[in-house]
Amino acid sequence: MRFTYIEEIGKHVGEEILVKGWLYNKRSSGKIHFLQVRDGTGIIQCVMTKDSVSPEIFNTYDQLTQESSLEVRGEVREDKRAPEGYELELKDVKIIQIAQDYPIAPKEHRQPFLMKHRHLWLRSSRQHAILKVRDELIYAIRSFFYERKFVLVGAPFLTGAIGESATTLFETEYFGEGKAYLAQTGQLYNEAACMAFGKVFCFGPSFRAEKAKTRRHLTEFWQVEAEMAYYEQEDNLKLQEELVEYIVKWVVEKNKKDLEVLERDLSKLERIKTPFVRISYDEAIEILKKEGSDIKWGKDLGGDDETILSEMYEKPVFVCNYPKKARAFYMKPHPQNKDLVLCADLLAPEGYGEIVGGSERNDNYDSLVERIKEEGLPLDAYGWYLDLRKYGSVPHSGFGLGIERILTWICKLPHIRESIPFPREIYRLYP
Repeated sequence: MRFTYIEEIGKHVGEEILVKGWLYNKRSSGKIHFLQVRDGTGIIQCVMTKDSVSPEIFNTYDQLTQESSLEVRGEVREDKRAPEGYELELKDVKIIQIAQDYPIAPKEHRQPFLMKHRHLWLRSSRQHAILKVRDELIYAIRSFFYERKFVLVGAPFLTGAIGESATTLFETEYFGEGKAYLAQTGQLYNEAACMAFGKVFCFGPSFRAEKAKTRRHLTEFWQVEAEMAYYEQEDNLKLQEELVEYIVKWVVEKNKKDLEVLERDLSKLERIKTPFVRISYDEAIEILKKEGSDIKWGKDLGGDDETILSEMYEKPVFVCNYPKKARAFYMKPHPQNKDLVLCADLLAPEGYGEIVGGSERNDNYDSLVERIKEEGLPLDAYGWYLDLRKYGSVPHSGFGLGIERILTWICKLPHIRESIPFPREIYRLYP
């Protein structure tokens, strides 16, 4: 008999099937045992009565512990009272391995304990739901770009060119060739690729050696980055709006049950429709000062500042055109104000802050050389990047969307660490 996944069990009502999985929970009323079995695709309630199986099989109940692996065979029957709408009337139980003293008992545990046992915590219904949403979210992102004829390219994880800030780099020696860095971004390489293909995106991990202990920061995170030739600032913002709306709509449709497990208010996600709110950096500073922030003009917005702004709106809000000194060297100067650059951060509502950062890129050779020198970066490391401004330079724009950031907001998680299978924080490298 071939085994059946629990998610497909509704196709086999009245049939005898085999399920392979783990014991999620159990209870008994004496003559009837109830086993909740999970297999990664779902949870099914299995009913074992004393008069329908042999005494040996009936007594396996006493041996089974939480997360013991087992195979169960029985007949599928429809039961609207059951969590999945179906039950399995057991004929046989085969124990694969008894889990002794499983550390995560069905009770409250503190976060440090759960993170230490992250490899096991993933089996819980909440973590399972979060990572199912993550999986669907990534699928939605790829679908969005493929529908729009973007080309997926790969950016290296080891690089000699600094993409963001020299103060947040993980570095290593590279075979006597000098220092190499774990990539903070694939953007610079995307810029080269978009000059070949027009519209491109890359997807992979990014690394930031930031000593930040906030609910929004990881030292290793995943992001999707897009780059488009002949896109100016307005084109870039419009594409970001469309992407976020597409992702949210997709997840609400595909992951309704998972979001219900997380007790997410779907009505707030259903309001995410374009166009989004737009304010300038100058307007943001005025608002923040009125709200009691001590932020000074010219500084980047901090986490508390982003929280204040993003709690004011039901939709995501763009903060546009930051001061040059608060942004990366590659951003295009604002045509009406040399102290500003053409960029925007997209803040998620409900206090979740930045989920997307993007800009129009500086496509002028001389201006870009000047900015690289101003930042004290090694000019020779950017020879190939400057070539893009020598051989057919065009206006172009791009952005990066943080997978964990947007997932944290969509699932309304208290901390970003739950949005990735094995989080890396400044004091966490285990497991």
